[in-house]
Amino acid sequence: MLAFIFLKGKGIKVEKVVIVTGASRGIGREIARQLARNNMKVVANYNQSEKEAKELKEELEKENIMIDIVKADITRREEAKKLVQFALQKYNKIDILINNVGISEYKLFTDETDEDWKRIMDTNLYSAFVMSQEVIPNMIHNKVGCIINISSIWGVTGASLEVLYSTSKAGLNGMTKALAKELGPSNIRVNAIAPGIIQTSMNNKFSKEELEEIKEEIPLEKIGKTEDIAKCVKWLIEDSYTTGQIISINGGWEI
Repeated sequence: MLAFIFLKGKGIKVEKVVIVTGASRGIGREIARQLARNNMKVVANYNQSEKEAKELKEELEKENIMIDIVKADITRREEAKKLVQFALQKYNKIDILINNVGISEYKLFTDETDEDWKRIMDTNLYSAFVMSQEVIPNMIHNKVGCIINISSIWGVTGASLEVLYSTSKAGLNGMTKALAKELGPSNIRVNAIAPGIIQTSMNNKFSKEELEEIKEEIPLEKIGKTEDIAKCVKWLIEDSYTTGQIISINGGWEI
């Protein structure tokens, strides 16, 4: 949980520094909350959901836990760079990057537009590319690092009416495996978590009846919680020998 440095024979605790993208809502919010509660210095990124980000900060402050909330549109290189520079200037290092930000769209493939493609690929895939590029030099310098990409079951199996979303998440899975091979010699681990259906606003497109039908398809017969994903993130941070993996947390849905 805590890293240690030693100065003049005295151990000084140095908390891990983590950037969580898309941290104002859903899975990202729970990841930021749980990591902050586990003594990590969390830089919680948001773009449009300022109200929710401030609410998260206020919630944790009531527990005497401080986090940073930073607005940045990380589909833009210059804003992603500023987000990373904020963390480096304040904490002088970045130990962990959680590439969580993502959007979905429920639409026939033949109705998708060039604008839809760009918006989804920029948000779900390009943001992870640019954020990873920006944090990796510091991780290589420190010879330690952990990158966790939040993917999706649809990046593994594909989903009808969510072709662009599935494609973006499949690309994220490929990047995870390839980057793990490239960064392994620098002691930087890269993994992805591929959630099934989780209780977030992304499910607002489904009716209550449709959600019940989905639950019947899942061996555990229930919808996952954001806490389930946050627990896996925490484990991947604490682990030292897992890299290049796409970890499915879906109640057995893809068996």
